[in-house]
Amino acid sequence: MIYNISKKLFLTLAFSIIFASYSYAQIDYRWLNVGSFHNFYSSIGSEIEEGFIKEQQGGWQWPAIYRGQDAQAAKAMWIGATDVVDDQGNTYDYRVVHVGPRVTGLGEFYPVEIKTVSRFAPPEVYVDGLGSYGKNVNNDEVDPAMKADRAIVTEMNSLLGITLTRTAKQFSQQYHDNYHVIEYTLTNTGNTDDDAEIELPNETVNNVYLFLQNRMAPVKASRYTVGNPSGWGVNTMIDRRGDGTQPGEVEDFRAHFAWHGLFATYKPTGAPSDFDNIGGPIWVPNTSGGWLDASDTTGALVAYHFVGSVTLHADKSATDKSDDINQPSTMSQSDSDGLLSRNNSPFDPLKMEAEYNLMSEGRTPRQAFKIEPSGLPGFLDPTKDPSTGATAGGWSYNTGYGPYTLAPGESVTIVIAEGSAGIDKELANKTGADFKNGLISNLEKNQVVFQGRDSLFQTFERAIENYQSGYDIPEGPLPPTNVIVNSAGNGIEVTWDYDDESGIDGFEIYRASGRVDSTYRLVYTAEPGARFISDGDVARANDPGGYSEDTPTPVRGRDYYYYVVAKGTQNNDGTGNTPTGVSLRSNRYYSQTYDPARLLRQAGEAMSDIRVVPNPYNSNIDKSLLLDQNGNDRIAFYEIPGICKIDIYTEIGEPIKTIYHDNGSGDEEWDLRTEDRQRVASGIYIARITNQDENDPEYGRVVIRKIVIIL
Repeated sequence: MIYNISKKLFLTLAFSIIFASYSYAQIDYRWLNVGSFHNFYSSIGSEIEEGFIKEQQGGWQWPAIYRGQDAQAAKAMWIGATDVVDDQGNTYDYRVVHVGPRVTGLGEFYPVEIKTVSRFAPPEVYVDGLGSYGKNVNNDEVDPAMKADRAIVTEMNSLLGITLTRTAKQFSQQYHDNYHVIEYTLTNTGNTDDDAEIELPNETVNNVYLFLQNRMAPVKASRYTVGNPSGWGVNTMIDRRGDGTQPGEVEDFRAHFAWHGLFATYKPTGAPSDFDNIGGPIWVPNTSGGWLDASDTTGALVAYHFVGSVTLHADKSATDKSDDINQPSTMSQSDSDGLLSRNNSPFDPLKMEAEYNLMSEGRTPRQAFKIEPSGLPGFLDPTKDPSTGATAGGWSYNTGYGPYTLAPGESVTIVIAEGSAGIDKELANKTGADFKNGLISNLEKNQVVFQGRDSLFQTFERAIENYQSGYDIPEGPLPPTNVIVNSAGNGIEVTWDYDDESGIDGFEIYRASGRVDSTYRLVYTAEPGARFISDGDVARANDPGGYSEDTPTPVRGRDYYYYVVAKGTQNNDGTGNTPTGVSLRSNRYYSQTYDPARLLRQAGEAMSDIRVVPNPYNSNIDKSLLLDQNGNDRIAFYEIPGICKIDIYTEIGEPIKTIYHDNGSGDEEWDLRTEDRQRVASGIYIARITNQDENDPEYGRVVIRKIVIIL
């Protein structure tokens, strides 16, 4: 008998493992990224800890062009109800189905569909003939009638017989691009699995709550300087508005928000006695996480972000679709590593009762005021550990909507916005440097950082106004349909297409040097009919008109990144708190290049001038100008013909690589890899360069160069 029970248990566990592995492969993830705020969305309804990328912090990126801007540690979405009868006739006083913060939701939610819809076809961007993008779009449909610029729509059934449709929307208009609007519609379909059969056609679902949990950790770039636990939110401070617990607040929206709070053990050598880490000032760079450079000694602030969620609408009931100002009924926080944060199950009655009590607990005292009872004065001069009262993981904020009663076929809709804001990057850099250099005090630093809270409040207000207008905010001009950037000898060439130039004042081309996430400067202001510029000395000398005098021409050997935006005519529509009297622009993230282009040398005048640089190639020397942004090896062939073939052999004559050079320049590169993409070993290699330019006097001539590689 013991053997049979063990055998049955083994088979059950084995089936569960196989089922989980198979089902997990069916979860799809999509990025929503047509503005400065990027986040990913799963087909099962929420984004769990280490769900999409196996890192503690992933997603909720702003400003997304920079590295290490992730502020999201984990999210959860639970739906709970009382007096539930399942499709087998079993009854539950409380039943809760879960996605996150750690459980996958498999076997509780059943993904039906996920699709990405865009208002217009996503533009294509190329650098030197190859597609260039930061995150894959995976667009499924174009809907010109859609108000948002892009949306990710997911639908899933659940064990409760409630089908959830989640639609995440983003607007690319520059004053509304740092938040996502997320609509949740809960419908009592009676479908408890992933097929079309209705298992519970006649069951009313009682006292339904939609429960959302956010574990925030602003931001990844500070993790390896301030302290590793900040990466899971141990020092996150959480505040609210609209919960009624702090009378006299002027803001009337209903929101949670969070910021990078005190990490008391971080006291770098040489810092002032009253030093705190608000804003994430770099004092001693720590590069172990890859988000900071060893050369970064400026003291720049890297955690100046405020992040949060605001309620835009919540149905009063299934039959009254007006906004219920008493929702969310639950606004609270819970221990991020507490007992209810893991091992959640729709078959554990005692735990589900505790979960339901958390979902429906109402509006509790705020964590931020428990830590700093004076409010803002205390936030600017913090003295207490934000994780006080929690286990090692700090606090998450909770938002619960309900209770709702859903008869068969009935539904309710809740609409929220999630986003980030803060001071801009240049002010963060200057403030951090001024603080480190003793030009401003610790308090003055924190006062600058908290300007970002006002920016987040403005973001909330704009999201609310956008929703209440029926998403009728003024549209910026469409972006170019494609952008093509090519490395060249006389100047880096930027070409774009545009379908309809009516209603625009022209185009602006911006450029950054060295890294894709460095500072961008205006290069050229183009007329509406323009479709091409050459970023180099020759074009500026021949036609200096549109080029910015403040941005120098490219330097050979450096990497450059571009984006092109269309500039609209003056905006006079203030819907959604959009500024008037300014020109709206298409969003840079449609046309951003993520791969480098370079100013190449003109074709060599004589084959005898051909050089290999560096030679010898020594991996132990400073190669900052010879590495791309990912640190990959490369050597350059200079003064080569505009059209030639470069055959590379080992010292004993084995062919390992052939490079066909045909862009007309005098430069070509080799990444020290063979035709099979294997990295070469240390040794001596032979390069055989054949001139294939029929217009060159030395057409057909061959020269040999030896290359020494030390790895």
